[in-house]
Amino acid sequence: MSAIDSARAVRSGEEIDAEKLLFNVREPLEQALGFEISAPLEIEQFPSGHSNLTYLVRARGKGGEARELVLRRPPFGNVVKTAHDMGREVKILTALASPGARYTKGPRPLVYVDDTSVMGSPFYLMTRLSGIVLRRKAPAGVALAPETLAALSKSMVSGLIEIHSIPWEQIGLSDYGRPEGYVERQVKGWAKRYVDAQTDEVPDMDRASAWLVDHLPKALDERKAATVVHNDFKYDNIVLDPADITRIVGVLDWEMTTIGDPLTDLATTLAYWVEDGDPDPLKQFAFGPTHLPGSMKRREFADAYAKESGRDISNLPYFYAFALFKNAVVAQQIYKRFKQGLTKDERFAMMIFGVRLLGEAAVRCIDTGAM
Repeated sequence: MSAIDSARAVRSGEEIDAEKLLFNVREPLEQALGFEISAPLEIEQFPSGHSNLTYLVRARGKGGEARELVLRRPPFGNVVKTAHDMGREVKILTALASPGARYTKGPRPLVYVDDTSVMGSPFYLMTRLSGIVLRRKAPAGVALAPETLAALSKSMVSGLIEIHSIPWEQIGLSDYGRPEGYVERQVKGWAKRYVDAQTDEVPDMDRASAWLVDHLPKALDERKAATVVHNDFKYDNIVLDPADITRIVGVLDWEMTTIGDPLTDLATTLAYWVEDGDPDPLKQFAFGPTHLPGSMKRREFADAYAKESGRDISNLPYFYAFALFKNAVVAQQIYKRFKQGLTKDERFAMMIFGVRLLGEAAVRCIDTGAM
């Protein structure tokens, strides 16, 4: 079995009409691909991911040409419009593909369709970044020795800093986000999202929300310090070189990208970075092999980031507590969709346990300052 990340049959209730899709995108897609599509599109689905839906689309031409593409669309039953804005995602990927970005790890958009009559929502097609994606379990044939994970941890630090070094104002992203007041808007916005998505009483979440709003950090020159913020930089969004899995060749899922404080991005990565000493239930929500021997600890990752980037991270515990809270809110939003019957993915039934675990971790950070 290949270790390359692969797609599977489309989940029930999340099917795409391949004939209708081709009818609506044929002309711009053929222009982007450089050949005439002669056969029906073949569509499978990537099984992972908890937000936007991602499909593998195979296009074949008369001369034997074949290309694998990726289609992204919001989840069925989506009610959080700002979290699934396909147009924003296309804009950032288009900017990253420009020569001035000096960034080569983002997929390239090919066709964007905002006509909701095609499949009920906007969507886009992009190039596929093929490689190894690490999740909780390593793909067959991939050895994760301690020295490999140590080197990969360093690559993750450098990969995040590389995103934070993108010259966003020079590539047309000056109006992409609002750096001024970014942290305050984020904290208050996510506190409101939690209230809107709440289904169960979780006291730790209520306490964390109130504390974060009451202890907002003092704003400095936010525009000067602002960077591109990926907002979801973790192992299962990273594509690795099959010939050297310590080398990052692609970064996926730019849907939540904006311009803002890079410490929020670092903290989000750390909130996904489960350690060996963390509670066992929390390890069940790991997004990669971060708890295995050789991987950096969260504090080591943060210190390496500070050293390589030169940024002050003294206020990082606040941002880490917020990142845990934010991840819990995302889990809560997903769980609410499942509870309402708007998604059939059985993985989502467990999300309420993630809300409780992450809320507890956020409060622990608030009380102790430890990450």
